[in-house]
Amino acid sequence: MTDRDTDGGGDAGAGDPDREAVVENTPGGGVTPAAQPIEESAPETFGLVQVWWGDGKGKTTAALGMGLRAVGHGFRVHALQFMKGGASSVEDVRGEYNAIAALPGFSYENAGHYGWEGMADGSDDDAHAAEARAGLERARELIESAGSTALDEPLALDGAPEEGMHLLVLDEILYAANRGLVDPGDVLELLESKPEGLELVLTGGHEAPEYVFEHADLVTEVRKGTHPIDAGQRARKGTEF
Repeated sequence: MTDRDTDGGGDAGAGDPDREAVVENTPGGGVTPAAQPIEESAPETFGLVQVWWGDGKGKTTAALGMGLRAVGHGFRVHALQFMKGGASSVEDVRGEYNAIAALPGFSYENAGHYGWEGMADGSDDDAHAAEARAGLERARELIESAGSTALDEPLALDGAPEEGMHLLVLDEILYAANRGLVDPGDVLELLESKPEGLELVLTGGHEAPEYVFEHADLVTEVRKGTHPIDAGQRARKGTEF
């Protein structure tokens, strides 16, 4: 086997029309990807609304994974989390927060109350509702700020979220709406006020948020097949927090 066969380069397959067609239609022209320095940049095709809901694990994970990709291209990303203020089964440190703090262009904030709304855990349901309403108001502010920003241009990676972002994750906002902590109509208003170039990702909820479906460009239901929580497994550091 030659070096050209193993390094992914050279002209292997040259003259093969089928391979040439694949390369031509593949992002990057078929070149094996490699890490590059992160520099401020702007997306060319952002502006969609994504909805991730369902009773399976992975909604937040998927949204934060998209954020990871976006900041890797030098885009500005912000995550606002509802209903995740902490619980007795979760330590007061989040792996994703530590990782986000180390990434240029990625920021987060939490609009959750300790405990879980509707559970007999000693937390105050009125406090849960107040935190969720405050989170909704913060989401309005962030979207309004994005609307006054040139989203087709690079944004400072160390800039405040009030200075705009290319991708905004509203994590668990659909769960908050399912549980009546925020009004679904207010969630719709967020979508209607979204500036054209802002990619908006909504997650959460075990019940289908049908009120947003016709406003969304992508809807993914995350279904549970088997979940270790049903066998008594508590949240694990490194997978759930």
